[in-house]
Amino acid sequence: MNSRKEQLKAFDRLLTIMDELREQCPWDKKQTLQSLRHLTIEETYELGDAILDNDLDEVKKELGDLLLHIVFYAKIGSETKDFDIADVTNEICEKLINRHPHIYGDIEVPNEDDVKRNWENLKLKEGKKSVLEGVPKSLPALVKASRIQDKVAGVGFDWEEPHQVFEKLKEELEELQHEIKVQDQDKIESEFGDVLFSMINYARFLNVNPEDALERTNKKFIKRFQYLESKARENNKSLKDMTLSEMDVFWEEAKKM
Repeated sequence: MNSRKEQLKAFDRLLTIMDELREQCPWDKKQTLQSLRHLTIEETYELGDAILDNDLDEVKKELGDLLLHIVFYAKIGSETKDFDIADVTNEICEKLINRHPHIYGDIEVPNEDDVKRNWENLKLKEGKKSVLEGVPKSLPALVKASRIQDKVAGVGFDWEEPHQVFEKLKEELEELQHEIKVQDQDKIESEFGDVLFSMINYARFLNVNPEDALERTNKKFIKRFQYLESKARENNKSLKDMTLSEMDVFWEEAKKM
């Protein structure tokens, strides 16, 4: 591993390259905070993919891409004299110190749950009117539900035992089934949302990240379906011309791989 001196030298090198690109590259010169936003979101998802695949070499590369974006935003901020990379770095340093009084102060917290609870209380003391203010509006719904539940649990609004959450999930499923029988589409959608919300909450009690779990299933399904497609091609068949039982033979093979 590199020494702290080497790490700082590497970061300084990136800052220098960013200065040069912003001054000399036509594409880099044109970028704004707004034009970079969707690219940053894309880079974040690519990092997430690499983490799920446990591809550490790819994680390293994607972290570099994300770091470049942070440096890019800070460079733009320095040009408008609103902030620079030192301001960005010092801001997070101060936040971390203030939010960890059990490390930098005299507060004692015995476990992780107390740390999270104290974290949310500190944010309210900083002027936030709601613990949910920190949940980005543009988050995908599944991730947003998970963050909402994490945050309200941090201030004590939570179930006590996993079986309570499971009972709530069963209750929501029964309500969904009722609305399906009634055939009220608006209420079906509402109850389906409640079921998903309860599932995400139950995942938290099982120490499962619902986004990661669903993406693992997505990847598993894609792999198996693409195997099915390849087997169909090998047999000079089209999937739409195959029966479900024929497809199921290859699907079962894919499950064993």
